[in-house]
Order: sequence, then structure tokens, then C-alpha cells
Amino acid sequence: MNPTGPVPGFGVAEIYFALQHFGVAVSALAGALAARGRRVDLFGVIVLALVTALGGGTLRDMCLGATPVFWIADWRYAATSILTGVGSFYLLRHLQPLLKYLELADAFSLALFTILGTSKSLAWETNGFIAVVLGTITGVAGGVLRDVLLNELPLVFRPEIRLYATASIVGASTFTVLHAFAPASNAAMVLGVVVTLAMRLAAIRWSLSLPVIDEGPDPKPPHPDPR
Repeated sequence: MNPTGPVPGFGVAEIYFALQHFGVAVSALAGALAARGRRVDLFGVIVLALVTALGGGTLRDMCLGATPVFWIADWRYAATSILTGVGSFYLLRHLQPLLKYLELADAFSLALFTILGTSKSLAWETNGFIAVVLGTITGVAGGVLRDVLLNELPLVFRPEIRLYATASIVGASTFTVLHAFAPASNAAMVLGVVVTLAMRLAAIRWSLSLPVIDEGPDPKPPHPDPR
């Protein structure tokens, strides 16, 4: 066997599949972690994992009329979310050393889902503005739905989240513009992911955030979550 040749059965499609499920697992883990300190049972943790991982894409598909929605068309997305929720419920104390890397992984998940959502919207022949909106929804709406279930102000509206939705909007806009000039090129998708990821990581590194309308006291501290 030639060790420098392609691995049988493992190509671009398999890498694409693996990256999507990695993103789903990271989002599901973030949803499950939101239950810490809230006396949520196993069912509640699974629901939070599912909503966080699949909520944004579900809203996008409903807006597009793309039915059945993606996780019904392919049950493996829901399975990944459920398994991650169950695993995090029982293994959380053993995962503590890895949680410091969760914010980095979550930034990649945001970038990937934003661009995939924007790309799917363009494939359904929406205009550029709608594609950016639906791409952003794909990236951030799951976390918003999770926070609503927890009766909290969504973290994406808080300055400590560090340009989460803003990075998604900028990345989706970059991809949409590039796609208009080179619709058949994968470079536009790669650059969109890079822009989203770079902006999010820069915001985390240098504590960048948008101006706040009111500097009054926070009525409720945010739950421990990387977003």
C-alpha cells in the first residue's frame, strides 16, 4: 500500500461529514453545560443539547421550506446530539480538564454552521441579505432558544459573549459577496469560515464587544457557557 496515497473510503465527503458532526457535538455539549447548577435532570440535559445543536438549522430549514428538516432527513445529527448530552451528563467531572478548549471548538462550530447555513440558503436561491440572515440564524439561534428555555436573557445579547453574532454576520456577508463572484469555488466557503473564526477568536483574545445601551447592574448572572 502506498502510504502517501488516498485513504480508501475517506475523502472530501467524509471529512465534510465529520466536521459537521464535530460541530453538532460541540454545540450539544455547550447546551448540556448550561444545565450545570440548575438541578436539571437527564431528560432536560438532552433537550438542551438538542435545541442548542439543531435549533438554528431547524429554523433555517423551516424558513426556506426545506422539509423534512435536516435532522429528520438524516437522523444521525439528532443521534450525535443525544449521545453528547448523555455523555456530558455522566462524564462532566472527567471532562473538566478539556473545558478550557471548548470556547475554541465552539468558535469553529459557529464559523462552520454560519457558512453552511448561508450556502444552503443561497442554494435555495434566496437573495444575499436573506442568506446572511439565515446563515446567522443557523449559527446562533440554537443558543438563543436554549437560553429562552432557561428563562434567561440570551447570551448573544450580552457584551460578555464577545461579538458572537457579529462574527457570524461578518463571516456570512463575506461568503455571500465572494460567492456572487465565484459561485462554483470552494475558496469562498473557506474564506467565510476563516473570517468568522478569526473575528470570534480576536474578540475573545482582546475582549472586544459592542457598545451596551445601559451600564446598570445585571439582574441575573449568565449561566456558565462558552458563548
